[in-house]
Amino acid sequence: VQLQASGGGLVQAGGSLRLSCAASGRTFSNYGMGWFRQAPGREREFVAAISRSSGSTYYVDSVKGRFTISRDNAKSTMYLQMSSLKPEDTAVYYCAASENYSVGYFYTADRDYKYWGQGTQVTVSS
Repeated sequence: VQLQASGGGLVQAGGSLRLSCAASGRTFSNYGMGWFRQAPGREREFVAAISRSSGSTYYVDSVKGRFTISRDNAKSTMYLQMSSLKPEDTAVYYCAASENYSVGYFYTADRDYKYWGQGTQVTVSS
C-alpha cells in the first residue's frame, strides 16, 4: 500500500491542524494505521493508532485529549485532528500501515509498521 500524508503547516500555539493520510494500492481496511512524529535531533515516536474498523484508538499520553485519530475506509484515508497545539508538537508527522493484528492490542513500535508515508511538517510557534 502507498501512503501520502498531507495537511501540515505553521500554526500558533493553541491552534489546530488536521493531517490526512491517503492510501492506495491495496484494501485500506486490511491495515491497522498509526501516526508517528520525529522532531529535530530526536528519534521518531509513536503518536496514535487506530484499529482496522475504527472501533478502537490509542494515544501516547502527551497528546491524549488534544489529538483525535480517525479513518474513513470508504475513502481509504486516515486523519489526525490536532488541537491545542504546543511548540513541543513541532515535528515531521508520518502515517504508517501495519499488517499485524491482535485483538485488543495496539502496535506502537516502528518495526510493527511495514508501509510509511513521506511525512508532513508541523511547526507550532510560541
